[in-house]
Amino acid sequence: MQLVSLAQSGVEVTHDVLTSNKEVDFQSLNPPRMEGLDVILAKKASKRKSNDNETNGNSKGQSPASASWFTSKSSKKIPLSSVTSVTDGLKRLYIQKLKPLEVSYRFNDFVSPLLTNSDFDAKPMVMLLGQYSTGKTTFIKHLLKGSYPGAHIGPEPTTDRFVVVMSGPDERSIPGNTVAVQADMPFNGLTTFGTSFLSKFECSQMPHPLLEHITFVDTPGVLSGEKQRTQRAYEFTSVTSWFAAKCDLILLLFDPHKLDISDEFKRVISSLRGHDDKIRVVLNKADQVDTQQLMRVYGALMWSLGKVLNTPEVVRVYMGSFNDKPVNVAATGPLGKELFEKEQEDLLSDLKDIPKKACDRKINEFVKRARAAKIHAYIISHLRKEMPSMIGKAKTQQRLMDNLDDEFGKVQKEHHLPAGDFPNVEQFRETLSGYSFDKFERLKPKMIQSVDDMLGYDVPDLLKNFRNPYD
Repeated sequence: MQLVSLAQSGVEVTHDVLTSNKEVDFQSLNPPRMEGLDVILAKKASKRKSNDNETNGNSKGQSPASASWFTSKSSKKIPLSSVTSVTDGLKRLYIQKLKPLEVSYRFNDFVSPLLTNSDFDAKPMVMLLGQYSTGKTTFIKHLLKGSYPGAHIGPEPTTDRFVVVMSGPDERSIPGNTVAVQADMPFNGLTTFGTSFLSKFECSQMPHPLLEHITFVDTPGVLSGEKQRTQRAYEFTSVTSWFAAKCDLILLLFDPHKLDISDEFKRVISSLRGHDDKIRVVLNKADQVDTQQLMRVYGALMWSLGKVLNTPEVVRVYMGSFNDKPVNVAATGPLGKELFEKEQEDLLSDLKDIPKKACDRKINEFVKRARAAKIHAYIISHLRKEMPSMIGKAKTQQRLMDNLDDEFGKVQKEHHLPAGDFPNVEQFRETLSGYSFDKFERLKPKMIQSVDDMLGYDVPDLLKNFRNPYD
């Protein structure tokens, strides 16, 4: 600022002037003037006013297409500095307080890989699950108003791989092995599923306004019988579970002619345990049956879901025909057409709210992960405490693994933890079989206290200082 004052007062700014304070009396200098600022501000104000008038004028016209959803007033474009403030705070808390606990008790081996910067910076994701030919790929094409690289549609099981559809400078498909090692993409954790999975994984990039806010995950159709388990070279349910933890919304698609939930599909839905708030059920291609048949189909679907989703609440089911063809009025009638349009609007508004809720979702997932890591630390340290110091280690380890249910109960009572937060016993036992319990860490109360302080003070302070930028 002193340099600006010197230049405005007519003094020539040279190296000698900068290095020696004797030649210039800085005390008597006038403060710097910002000439022409009023004119610039007036121009900006008039421009903003004219844009507002145009927006108000256009609001009376037709509703915008899906490409312009996220430019509406409810989801206005936010300055980058405002959006990243919560994200940066979560990154700092994770590295300083949560990551040391996860590393000490091998949380990444049992539950979820360690988080990276790209996991925090990732756009909200929507995953589509369902049996083959229920319209998953067509649903994405309908939202994008066009095809994307690698999209295949047909009555047979066409999508044979996991495809992530995201924004990019040009249209191209990136192989899975390349995607998994890119530091700016949140898919590094998929390397744990091996090359056999990564060869069935790819990323489709294309420039699109909708993809600037949401990333879609298209999945292979769930097969029936032994084909699902024996003929896939990777663990399908483990992969869907990994994606479920990362996604903001999970759409389960059903077809009126494929209402039967196979054992394999049931296993996939069970792998979504803990993410019930993200699940939405879509009865697609509903215009292929008439009104009476649709009523019976809806009842049959709810009955089937009631046997799979073990929740007392009724799951929300959206009905419609999510493709580019007009609704089949001959089958559904005018009432059916109106119903499908309202249901489609409801589902699209759910999708539209995803970026607005992304900030809260990140905090929600972070807190959920912190609680899971804390319980994991209690379990691992308890197993270490039960091990003898000298003789009978193998027998004790086998006894602890056989009675893992009882050990979970002991940890729950000792630390007053909710039973619903504990991991699946069978999966935990399977992972434990490859470890020696006496190599585990003992309980470190300071680490636990650090995570408790983070949940009790740091996260609320973060929310208080940086409100949701989409509000």
